[in-house]
Amino acid sequence: MTEKGQTGKQLQRIRVLIIAPSLDILGGQSVQADRLMERLRKEPTLEIEFLPINPRLPGPFRKLQRIKYVRTLVTSLAYYLSLLVRVPRNDVLHIFSASYLSFLLSPTPAILVGKLFRKSLLLNYHSGEADDHFRRWSRTALPTIRMVDEVIVPSGYLVKVFAEFGLKARPIYNIIERSVFKFHERRPLKPVFLSNRNFEAHYGVDVVLRAFAIVQQEISEASLIIVGDGPLRVQLRELASELQLRNTEFTGRVEHELAAKLYGTADVFLNGSSIDNQPLSILEAFASGLPVVSTNAGGIPFMVEHEVNALLSPVGDESELAENVLRLMDDHQLANRLIDNGLRECQKYDWELLRDQWLNAYHSLAGSDLLSLESPVTSA
Repeated sequence: MTEKGQTGKQLQRIRVLIIAPSLDILGGQSVQADRLMERLRKEPTLEIEFLPINPRLPGPFRKLQRIKYVRTLVTSLAYYLSLLVRVPRNDVLHIFSASYLSFLLSPTPAILVGKLFRKSLLLNYHSGEADDHFRRWSRTALPTIRMVDEVIVPSGYLVKVFAEFGLKARPIYNIIERSVFKFHERRPLKPVFLSNRNFEAHYGVDVVLRAFAIVQQEISEASLIIVGDGPLRVQLRELASELQLRNTEFTGRVEHELAAKLYGTADVFLNGSSIDNQPLSILEAFASGLPVVSTNAGGIPFMVEHEVNALLSPVGDESELAENVLRLMDDHQLANRLIDNGLRECQKYDWELLRDQWLNAYHSLAGSDLLSLESPVTSA
């Protein structure tokens, strides 16, 4: 499909197939894919198509997706068939990627089918577990990644990890919706804390609970909102009971808009992860005006600086995490500095600063001339 710009030149639309988890799997990749597609569909030089790695089966077949093990088999088959049907009609494949088995089941087939049909391949790798993934799965992961035309990652941390394995990657940051996560003043801070991570071991929600237990010994009225869900759901609730925590609320999984409201009700964001990349939850806290107290896992020190826009503690150290919380509550000047600098930091994740980077990536891969990006177009 072509359209004419103000110069009268024909603009060839690039057909981009975005391959990623849908919002049925609520997490960083699905949220980023959704935010990106919403904006890219407004671009006159692109045609955006979405292929979920977790397709919903039609009609009565959907019941099969409720059965353990069968669910994985039938969903994977539906995904692979969709690749064979939809890849040929697109120019560029934008493939979102996690690590380990997920990398093998989702990005790898997309890359192989893309190579079969000679498509331009962009791998958008998001996992903070890249280093361990590449070491343990080197025979499959590294050769597969070398097959793609470009690797884009959301952080300088992952650029560094990829380089250590002889792989070239370049960063384009995640998108933050500051119109949804709205800033408001918190002066002075109230002892209302928020955790918003999936209930998986490496996200360290247990560390947050233990740190909060220490904080609550000093600030009896302190409260904690725990957003998320996952395989450790039962264990984390049991831990909260064992620690005799008061004023704690497990909200379960929440949709994006409700999450923004929960940021608005809290005053401090807590994160206890042991493996990480560029947590959207920290950026959302910055945008909402919450000071951040976190561990220094993985790529977190690449996005925040200790005592400048966050307070950082060693991985797994709930005592120091709690100490940083108490220090923050006592030092209003420190809290205000973290809040102000956090807001400044999240500005670099605005779409206005990221738009041209994505458009240039697609046009470079498609070998097309990027004409009059800022000028309106009319139908030919």
